[in-house]
Amino acid sequence: MAYFSLNSGGDPVDPQDYTLQASQPSCSGSNQICAIQAANDGNNHPELTESVKDQMIKALNNRTSNATVSLKS
Repeated sequence: MAYFSLNSGGDPVDPQDYTLQASQPSCSGSNQICAIQAANDGNNHPELTESVKDQMIKALNNRTSNATVSLKS
């Protein structure tokens, strides 16, 4: 799995709106998606599987980061 940060103003469900990171990005807060951990699609973008999307929904609903999704303010 690789870490990807969501580009400023990016759409969380558009793989093109993420940037591959060498390590886990620093994120703090609980309001918006900051970064995700997902498989690399081979073009340095995340594979947004149903499981990853489910984890995004859970993180936002609970306002808590999880193993797949990091949130920010």
